[in-house]
Amino acid sequence: MPGYEVFGEEERQAINSLFDANGGVLFAHGFEGIRKGVYKVREFEGAMAEHIGCAYAQAVSSGSSALLVAIKSLGIGDGDEVIIPAFTYVATAEAVLQAGAKLVIVDIDDTYTLDPTAFEAAITPKTRAVIPVHMMGAPADMDRIVKIARGHQLKVIEDSAQAVGGSFHGRRLGTIGDLGCFSFDAGKVLNTGEGGMVLTNSESYFTAARAYHDHGHEYSERVSRGQEGAIGVGFNFRMTELQGCIGLVQLSKLEQIIAAQRKNKAALKARLIASEKTWVFRRILDEGEIGDSILFRLPDRRVTDEFVLRMKSVGLSTKNVPDAMRWHFAKHWGHMFNRHAMYEKVYLDRWAQSAELLETTIAVPVMVKMDTKKIDDIAEKLITIAGELGL
Repeated sequence: MPGYEVFGEEERQAINSLFDANGGVLFAHGFEGIRKGVYKVREFEGAMAEHIGCAYAQAVSSGSSALLVAIKSLGIGDGDEVIIPAFTYVATAEAVLQAGAKLVIVDIDDTYTLDPTAFEAAITPKTRAVIPVHMMGAPADMDRIVKIARGHQLKVIEDSAQAVGGSFHGRRLGTIGDLGCFSFDAGKVLNTGEGGMVLTNSESYFTAARAYHDHGHEYSERVSRGQEGAIGVGFNFRMTELQGCIGLVQLSKLEQIIAAQRKNKAALKARLIASEKTWVFRRILDEGEIGDSILFRLPDRRVTDEFVLRMKSVGLSTKNVPDAMRWHFAKHWGHMFNRHAMYEKVYLDRWAQSAELLETTIAVPVMVKMDTKKIDDIAEKLITIAGELGL
């Protein structure tokens, strides 16, 4: 997810223009007398809503805060249960706990996203929402997940942090459920350093999200910001004008980034397939995935560990699995679960299906600026290692 790869003069000029235009007002609201009508965060929100195809977009300070804001905008809290997949960034779990809700974690399937069967089996009378996560640029099975959720009157929050710009059956990820959450941190496909966005087609959810991300502000059109009231309790999860400024430039490059990733992934995968080695690739549900990475499974954990060691020895890197599972697989989150009775002393025995998948999988990152020479080099090294290990 390399938005940073295409950072250039455009982003620098946009920042300079911001200072030239309004004297350096970096706060997203107020200061009407000196900002000269320049509101870059609001402009970014409008551009993102139009580009992705939804009615409302609320910019926030991070993808993590986007998740919390989305959860709170639904009124979820004490006594409510929220279901998430075992493979996601830890922020998905943290947001549920920060909201005061009960965290319910279920297995993934060979799409490396939420297993719809496991999701349905985990529903109880206290379940209020599910958060499918479009991990590593590829969509979860939103048709089945939404159907199950609607059958149980549950809300759907899409965690699209790693799949900005992706789609599922022609619909943009983040617009299929009740709310969608994006991340724009330094490793994402659209990069503002830090930052995020909550998207929805519901005016009431948007109003609640806008208020919660900004201390409960009602956003009155009748009185000044300092005089307006609050519609509820909130906190400060605001985006700055600097982030909004950079986000607008990055958004203009989004489709170019995704097109390059898809092209490079297809070329690399074709080279691997042509080798006639035994590659067990991730099951991809829709061509709308953004080409973020190539995932393949190996016969067992021993072979996987050895494969990774040999990759490192020839200068190849991995992504999320297995290199950062500490932060992306629930099995390793004992620092949270030991404080929650549902998981106390037993969390290591959970999610066996997920563990079997993740601990025998290697993810190879796909970048925007991979030329043919680089793709051939990566492919040759992977094929050589596969041959050495008898795959």
